[in-house]
Amino acid sequence: MTDPRAAVAAVVDPEIRVITIDELGILRAVDEDPTTGRVLVTITPTYTGCPAMDVIRADIRRALAAAGHPGAEVRTVFSPAWSTDWISAEGRAKLAAAGIAPPTPVGSAGAVPLTLAVRCPLCGSPETEQVSRFGSTACKALWRCRSCSEPFDHLKAL
Repeated sequence: MTDPRAAVAAVVDPEIRVITIDELGILRAVDEDPTTGRVLVTITPTYTGCPAMDVIRADIRRALAAAGHPGAEVRTVFSPAWSTDWISAEGRAKLAAAGIAPPTPVGSAGAVPLTLAVRCPLCGSPETEQVSRFGSTACKALWRCRSCSEPFDHLKAL
């Protein structure tokens, strides 16, 4: 039997295949009942209507079954709402390496997020422009770099 937390943390996001659900920050908790051994996983979607949640729940159950923990329960919670601040540093680096500009963390409580420029994940230039509020998935917007002329996705700050 493998550690249930490690098994779930390795599940890849079905829409952004370069990042795990743990790195993305939607994995909230993995608890194992000491008496029964049953595993309860708590997740929060990136937004309420996220179409990937059914796939994520199935992938979690599959990963846990393969790790020797069949019959796991996956609970979805909406409060507190997911924030792009929950994306780990490793997750941000993976997004950038894949050509997806990660949002800048807000940092401190009460701060108002203000994006002055979205840096191109390919060349690093701040000379970019939004082409469309809607990108390859609902949680991303399409941007273009004015320096290298390449289009790229930008994960929307929430």
